[in-house]
Amino acid sequence: MSTAGHEPIYRFDVVLHPRPPATMVAGEQADAWGLWPILAVPRDGLVATFEVGFDDVLTALDRLPRLVTEPDGAILWAAADAEQAWQIDGTLAERDGRALAAELKGSCPAAAFDQVLEAFGWPRMPVMLQLVRSGVFVDEATFRRHATARGSHPAR
Repeated sequence: MSTAGHEPIYRFDVVLHPRPPATMVAGEQADAWGLWPILAVPRDGLVATFEVGFDDVLTALDRLPRLVTEPDGAILWAAADAEQAWQIDGTLAERDGRALAAELKGSCPAAAFDQVLEAFGWPRMPVMLQLVRSGVFVDEATFRRHATARGSHPAR
């Protein structure tokens, strides 16, 4: 939840993917936090990899304070004791030595999520995210609104 002096906290359960060029908005999906535009992903869109290598993503993530990675792609990042409580758990997948996708679950400030995205080549490389609960894909801006709404109303 957001409190005075703190930026809003994202709450999420998503799979991060590179966004294929032919992806477009194709309808809406309602859930407990609102009505969201969803993406139609080309059939071959889910096998596309990020432009960065799997090991390069792990190396970039290892540079973040308190973020722990494992060679198999597991990640864990938690706030420092003096900060507002948050934590990200994740698992990276690879294909042909490149990062394919990342399952990310938890909560964090937007700036922390941006640091995770940067390890995958964002903002140069556009991303899309699959909302795990509903199984739909959304663009980055929609994800941010959704994660903020979930962070504001986590009990839903």
